[in-house]
Amino acid sequence: MSNDLAAVWEVALSDGVHRIEFEHGTTTGKRVICVDGKEVLRRDWMFKLVGKETFNVGQSDTKATINIDAVSGFAYEYTLEVNGKSLKQYMENRSKVTSTWLLNLDGTDCRIVLEKDTMDVWCNGEKIETAGEFVDDGTETHFTLGDHNCCVKAVSSGKRRDGIIHTLLVDGTEVAECTE
Repeated sequence: MSNDLAAVWEVALSDGVHRIEFEHGTTTGKRVICVDGKEVLRRDWMFKLVGKETFNVGQSDTKATINIDAVSGFAYEYTLEVNGKSLKQYMENRSKVTSTWLLNLDGTDCRIVLEKDTMDVWCNGEKIETAGEFVDDGTETHFTLGDHNCCVKAVSSGKRRDGIIHTLLVDGTEVAECTE
């Protein structure tokens, strides 16, 4: 990245937290987008300094758009949209449709994400093979990490507003959920 770096965002997806960097050369019109340090888009000598650039992020090719708007004179504002929503709206919605746990197993940091709509489980960017079963009080989704038996329990909260509560157990011990 050059000294035309205009904005940096961090976006949490199921396959990990991705860093998006945007360069905007306001004299040359140059636009460069890097995701996790890798250049994904470059446009040199753009005569129109405002507009939008769309690109994909992560293994699931999540659509992202950077909006470039003139504020006043030669000042610009940069906003990031993910899947058609502002980053703030996307992250608020994401916290409703996923659960995330951070833990250390055998000296390795693990970021485990449950996609509540599909019950897919991800660990450090890799989708994990799971086995689901119905139990008396809800469902259990079983998987292993190394030599550890893991289970995501889904039980009703009994309150319509709270919905279903998802709990991660590793070797029978509950792990606290984190907010991203």
